[in-house]
Amino acid sequence: MSTPRTPSGPMRTGAMGMGMPGGGTLPPAPGGATAAPAGDGGPSPVRPTVTVGTYPDYPSAQRAVDHLSDCRFPVEHTAIIGTDLTLVETVLGRMTTGRAALAGAATGAWFGLFIGLLFGIFTRGNWLAVILAGLVIGAVWGAVFGAIAHAMTGGKRDFSSASSLRAGRYAVIVDAEYADEARRLLAGMDRPVTATQARGEPRGDRPQAAP
Repeated sequence: MSTPRTPSGPMRTGAMGMGMPGGGTLPPAPGGATAAPAGDGGPSPVRPTVTVGTYPDYPSAQRAVDHLSDCRFPVEHTAIIGTDLTLVETVLGRMTTGRAALAGAATGAWFGLFIGLLFGIFTRGNWLAVILAGLVIGAVWGAVFGAIAHAMTGGKRDFSSASSLRAGRYAVIVDAEYADEARRLLAGMDRPVTATQARGEPRGDRPQAAP
């Protein structure tokens, strides 16, 4: 039996895309043009960035970006990145069934007040009584659910806490094409902003000395 021969010649382009070895095709791009595979020299959506300053806390990094903004720097090309992230859970106090019921009552009272106000708008009679009834009912049910939820933990979490993320250092980064200007402006951050900087100089141009 003779083996069928594969025609030699240029690959044919199918209706759905450009031909590839092995019979595969490239999917069409949104505009109808052929989309190039990733990593084959296509444009990268990630722009190169440069770190122009590192700070021990967030207010310092925020102050640096605010200074750039005061100098009319295009701050849409900047970012603040926190590194060495740490989860900090601050214990607020001991949680008992009574305190859980009290916290639930406060939450339920706010919700009941909202419902009471909503119904009170459409009430032709004593709307104040409707509001107070909603507040009381919400507080009672909130206290009940708060106490039940705490009891269901079985004493495994008899404390209240608040969690937050903290970074060890904060870096201010800018797009590479604006790095030199950002460094120049941050170098003079302790000096007051001049009128020329406030008006905004052309990027990369330094004021020329008078002859």
